[in-house]
Amino acid sequence: MTAGQITYAWRAPITDAEMVDLVRSHGGNAVAGWWERIHRHSLGWVSARDSAGTLVGFVNVAWDGGDHAFLIDTKTRGSYQHRGIGTAVVRLAVEHARAAGCEWLHVDFEPHLRPFYFDACGFRPTDAGLVHLPSASG
Repeated sequence: MTAGQITYAWRAPITDAEMVDLVRSHGGNAVAGWWERIHRHSLGWVSARDSAGTLVGFVNVAWDGGDHAFLIDTKTRGSYQHRGIGTAVVRLAVEHARAAGCEWLHVDFEPHLRPFYFDACGFRPTDAGLVHLPSASG
């Protein structure tokens, strides 16, 4: 799918180096090797690339192998934020999770992202639980 100068794709190849660059572009803490470990556990992911082929947006869809999928790691390159790219990658992820037969798509986020997920992307608030599992050393 192409929108303006941005091309969106489901399960298109992404390198670990591209993910590190994308995370660093918005001030995130990139971990080399993360994408190589994670992608094989995904239902799929959406990538967004500009006309030069640079990765400018991403979201991962993990799943339980059944009815539940989990939207994680939504990212937009710092210099491309506030252009609708995040909303577009989430919408495409929703479409593909639905097409895969998932009944539910879950998302967790920090409070300042409520308008993005609830207003722009159509998620609704639900009750949920969380257990913090710190490492044995911490």
